[in-house]
Amino acid sequence: MLKQNKKFIVPLLLLLLLMLTACGEKEKTDNAAAEQNTKEAKTKTVQTINGEMVIPTNPKRIVAEEYIASLLVLEVKPVGAPGLALENFYLKEALKGVEEIGDYGKPSIEKIIALKPDVIITGNGENYDALSKIAPTVVIPYGELKNAHEELTYFGELLGKEQEAKDWLAQYDQKIADAKAQVDAIIPEGASFSIIEDAGKTYYAYGDNFGRGGQPVYQALGRKPPAKVADEIMEKQWAEISEEVLSDYAGDYIILTSDDRTVEDFKNDPIWGSLPAVKNDHLYVWPEERSWYYDPTAVLAQVEELTNWLTNKK
Repeated sequence: MLKQNKKFIVPLLLLLLLMLTACGEKEKTDNAAAEQNTKEAKTKTVQTINGEMVIPTNPKRIVAEEYIASLLVLEVKPVGAPGLALENFYLKEALKGVEEIGDYGKPSIEKIIALKPDVIITGNGENYDALSKIAPTVVIPYGELKNAHEELTYFGELLGKEQEAKDWLAQYDQKIADAKAQVDAIIPEGASFSIIEDAGKTYYAYGDNFGRGGQPVYQALGRKPPAKVADEIMEKQWAEISEEVLSDYAGDYIILTSDDRTVEDFKNDPIWGSLPAVKNDHLYVWPEERSWYYDPTAVLAQVEELTNWLTNKK
């Protein structure tokens, strides 16, 4: 009888053993798959000028050489930034507590390493090799993102904050539209605008993507440079000009960057004082501190400032 039972017990035990082994293997496989899925959920692959790159889905420690305002708009505060960015007139308060990493374009590798970033963002590809050894480095070349929409949309997708970017841009567009309507109601459509910088012994005229007021005037408010130089200015984005040809670049309205001279100084200058824009009190002088920056936050503030001037609001 015992021998007869063994014929059934032994195969049954083997079957149970096989079932337990199979269950164990399935559990291991399931756990491995779950772990892989979790890992994949924590990272994503993005396309950059340096090829595909794996970055954290929600980076917590970003060192940013450029595009810092867009990060702040999306409620992402970098842990490190260049000294020039920390001096940004429009971002100073929001960047309190952010560590300085050195000069723009020449950051301190040691300082960046100490910050233990999980992503580095820069507009300068020259340091890519050194930076990419520290953390995944996303290079967006200077001038590639040409306006607030391109910039916010790009970083919304990069950081998984697409909706936040859309919401902010909707408010941005409404504020710009309101400002443009105010200006259009007062300033003739054909009036030309010049963006100029006083560099001491010489002057520079700028296009719509080089700061000094180009973004708010040409992009946001939709104004145009003098027809004679419009193609040159918009294609090259800048031109060095002397006083001898100043009248060619001077529009009906002039937005002028100068740290050392006032409107009265230019009115009393024999060459500047002869320009129609200066004679008609259509000259606006502001310092580098406010005119140089052209990030989305700066542009919005500059649009408000220039609209108040153009519509004679105090």
